[in-house]
Amino acid sequence: MMLAHRTLRSGANITLRTARSTTRSSTSNQLASSSHLVSSQEHDRHRYFSSRSSFDLPDPRSFMSYEDSLEYAKSQKWNPQLSKIVATIGPTSEQLPVLKDIVRCGMRVMRLNFSHATVEEVELRMKNLRLSKGRHSIFTDEGEEAGVASTGESSVHKNVRAVLLDTRGPELRTGKLAGDHSGHETVHIEVGSTVTLCTTDEVRDGGSTASQLYIDYPKLHKCLVPGMKVLLDDGAIILTVTEVESEKENGTVTCVADNSGEIRSRAGVNLPGAETDLPAMSAKDRVDIKYGMTKDVDYVAASFIQNAEGVREIKAYMQECAEELAADGQWELGRPLPLVISKIESVSGLNHFDDILEESDGIMVARGDLGVEIPIQQVTNAQKEMVAACNAAGKPVIVATQMLESMAKNPRPTRAEVADVTNAIYDGADCVMLSGETAKGKYPVQVVQTMNEIIASAEHFTKNTMPGPNLEARERFVHGQAGRGDKSVDAAVARAAVTASEERDAAAIIVLTSHGNLPRMISAFRPNIPVLAFCPNAKVARQLMLHRGIHPIHIDDLLTHVSSVKRPARAIQYAKQFGMVQEGDNVVVVTRETACDELTTDFASMKIATVP
Repeated sequence: MMLAHRTLRSGANITLRTARSTTRSSTSNQLASSSHLVSSQEHDRHRYFSSRSSFDLPDPRSFMSYEDSLEYAKSQKWNPQLSKIVATIGPTSEQLPVLKDIVRCGMRVMRLNFSHATVEEVELRMKNLRLSKGRHSIFTDEGEEAGVASTGESSVHKNVRAVLLDTRGPELRTGKLAGDHSGHETVHIEVGSTVTLCTTDEVRDGGSTASQLYIDYPKLHKCLVPGMKVLLDDGAIILTVTEVESEKENGTVTCVADNSGEIRSRAGVNLPGAETDLPAMSAKDRVDIKYGMTKDVDYVAASFIQNAEGVREIKAYMQECAEELAADGQWELGRPLPLVISKIESVSGLNHFDDILEESDGIMVARGDLGVEIPIQQVTNAQKEMVAACNAAGKPVIVATQMLESMAKNPRPTRAEVADVTNAIYDGADCVMLSGETAKGKYPVQVVQTMNEIIASAEHFTKNTMPGPNLEARERFVHGQAGRGDKSVDAAVARAAVTASEERDAAAIIVLTSHGNLPRMISAFRPNIPVLAFCPNAKVARQLMLHRGIHPIHIDDLLTHVSSVKRPARAIQYAKQFGMVQEGDNVVVVTRETACDELTTDFASMKIATVP
């Protein structure tokens, strides 16, 4: 495996490693010999454009599973998008009627921003999410309309939406302004003026002024040198460091203001290019994570992760919380812990990205703070490198921040925003995320519907016209797998299932799973069809939601009350019932069986069938 090191900032040691092939010919040969997924001739001929015209433009709405009224079309075949939408739920989207429509339009993961949300708001949003019916609530075993239970879910089978708790993270902030009794006062900093940054208790208690600001990081003078920048309030005011008292215990940092502006109390502080030793979790984060576990959240998006040790610290803390909550009767031992999604939004996070990725369950490309920490023109490069690295590792990656920002105020996105979402799909993102657009925007339903249509159009294009991007994402995983020496049973059967699905032009890959490992492996091989994962455990099902192409279904009796011989046929029956496959469709069914008297180890099996 060949590693390419790409420098993101001149003069700064910021590198990301991703698997690369040396030439197209060698890539084709290695792919053919190691995975048997694509022949080298097909690879060379179809890598970029097929013979079909790229201007044969379909209506992306024809692939939607809803109609103009947002009611599910029971008679229409379900063609879900492969990449998922993470939507932040806030004041304009938390009420039940709106949230129901957001779910119907394609939100698969609800993000709760704990930087702003109160306990009351979190509980309202989680309650309403569970009251929002999914598509499968319109079906029963007989295929007739189901009576909906008081929870709003189907009384028979439920599809699932996951919940992501986004922590505030350790932050640097200025102190309270002198005389700011209301909390709304500001002071004016003039361009060219000298501003001294202090970390002593005396300055904190006396209050900050335009010439002397308190910063709540005692080691500020240890991580800055003359010439570096300090950004206040997301870059509203930029300071250039001119002098640092690095030898003193509480040394000051003297700066000159690059521009004029107003500064408020408790404004955020960014130190581009600086390496800090901030903790992985603030005191608030610890409280929020433990509270989130009592609500059974599925993911924790950890803000400002700087190194792998921070990820390990968060996982260890969650294990401690599980033991404490179990002692209080609020947690069942053995229940899966929330998965950790590391947010990369600092220079330190980029410098230690490979180690962070190895320890994390997934990555969020948090472009907001990252665009402040590194030169903004390098954010797209960093995004592509991180997505490629996640593809190679077979771990989910979320691209976030300002994807359809203008739709917070306007009913239509800009062309550049559409291109941004489209290119994230081309890059290989498992999920794309909406923040303020759905949390506080004027058009929360429309923005989710618009993003879903953009995803549908991009995926249709890469499947039928330009398969190159998806093939490259698959190659990255194949090469990464070879580098890791992964020759597991799951890897072998997953590769075979994807190959069989393409050769048979299958409508879906159906997986029966207890722990979720097998569908994750299949997803990593980037099939162009849905992976329908039947799970007996609702938490396992929800924690599959971030992975591209996986559509988990919680059915608790399929693996326990149905014989292993009858399970594939029953699974196909359910898939047909849910509208994902139709009579005459080819399907691939993959199962993982436990050891029995005749076999000493677990084994996996794959079956190819035609839907009756």
